[in-house]
Amino acid sequence: MLPARWGSTRFPGKALHPIAGRPLIQHVWERCQGAKRLANVIIATDDMRIAEVAFGFGAEVAMTSTRHKSGTDRVAEVARNLRGVSHVINVQGDEPVISPKLIDQLAGTLLEEPEVEMITAANRFAPGEDVGNPSAVKVVLDQEGNALYFSRAAIPYARDGISLAPHYRHQGIYGYSLRLLLKIVKWKPTRLELTEQLEQLRALEHGVRIRVAITSRVSAGVDRPEDVARVEKMLRG
Repeated sequence: MLPARWGSTRFPGKALHPIAGRPLIQHVWERCQGAKRLANVIIATDDMRIAEVAFGFGAEVAMTSTRHKSGTDRVAEVARNLRGVSHVINVQGDEPVISPKLIDQLAGTLLEEPEVEMITAANRFAPGEDVGNPSAVKVVLDQEGNALYFSRAAIPYARDGISLAPHYRHQGIYGYSLRLLLKIVKWKPTRLELTEQLEQLRALEHGVRIRVAITSRVSAGVDRPEDVARVEKMLRG
């Protein structure tokens, strides 16, 4: 499921912004089409402009309420009406270089390890990258590879100037059991979620264990207009 809305605060209409000659959302959809372990790929949107473009390149589209505050809520509205679905992969609609192999890895973990009800992914920051950039969400892990916390701040903080733990960049992909997804969207937004503006913190605050798959495959979200040139360079590469 690819949630996509028009009214992005920092980049209105970004789902249809041209990236290397095609709309942003089309790049994400094409990446998902390359995954082998998905039964279906659906774009979930509340805007007919996005829907009409998506129909044009052959995507299945589900129209959703305009009242949703998060992509998770949008995905859940569609997922609860599907039949025969046990798990849902939520690929954020602004991740044009998401790896199909990573999508398959997350799907495989959910299907093969029943104790994992929620999963996401992260990659290490490259040397010299700006770890303090608030647009790049960081995640710290426990010894078993589960998320301890997500933040827009540079975590872990190196008090003496040297970090003994790596900095991981969170990627815009989640997998859930359908049961857990429908439970999460019934919970009210939590204090940490509202403070950081990161919806995954709602799950953590309710005690959900979030497995984090560490990947060498670098992804890059398009949060602001100035991200476009960087992503186009990655696509060309």
